[in-house]
Amino acid sequence: MTFAPRDIARHYLPHRTHYYYARSKFATDPLYRVVAEALIDTHRPLLDVGCGIGLLAHVLRGQGFTAAYSGVDVDSGKIRSATAAANRAGLQATQFREMDLSRDFPQHRGSVALLDIVQFLEPAAQDALLESALACLDTGAVLIMRTGLARPGWRLRFTRGVDWMARIARWMNVGPKAYPVREELEQRFARHGVQARFESLSGRLPFENWLIVAHHGEPSPIDRPDQGKGVPANSRQAVATQGLQS
Repeated sequence: MTFAPRDIARHYLPHRTHYYYARSKFATDPLYRVVAEALIDTHRPLLDVGCGIGLLAHVLRGQGFTAAYSGVDVDSGKIRSATAAANRAGLQATQFREMDLSRDFPQHRGSVALLDIVQFLEPAAQDALLESALACLDTGAVLIMRTGLARPGWRLRFTRGVDWMARIARWMNVGPKAYPVREELEQRFARHGVQARFESLSGRLPFENWLIVAHHGEPSPIDRPDQGKGVPANSRQAVATQGLQS
């Protein structure tokens, strides 16, 4: 099996909204390819938190990831669509489950993906989710995240606006709450004995997007040179609550 975006999208038919969402997502967002590259050499089961319609599962299987995959999301409609598409595609060792993570967290040992979810939680809920995710990591497992970081500048304002549009369009159940601060994440990882690398995914796109890959063991590759260090922790609220006005 290979990564064929058009073929993956067809598995979501007859749900045409999800079909076109998959087509547009693969055409405009490098996320799934990048995550697949980060996970391809791992062999631990993966928990995809906030899995949506399950696109990551299809890409991983197409790229040769063979470990068990489990996706959870609070949106029952997305879980039904994810399950149906995985069944049509014949994905093995793949399951999806509806779960409200504000009330529960799955029993899991292995890798965890938190893609475009952390910023939609209040800071206290972010803390709980990150602690639960880090507790899942064992030897050979990784925590992989994509999120905006609380840094001053127009990119965060643009990203926050797009995240709000996802809420207005009812793709997300809530709007963005707070974007994490890099120093706070680094301190949390250090307390758990976890090494992490931060990689900007903005490229030529106007988003404040970062890929974070964390794991136990030797330090990760050196960060790319264009990466900033965020803002002081006590500035989280000021930056996180910025609107679209300059």
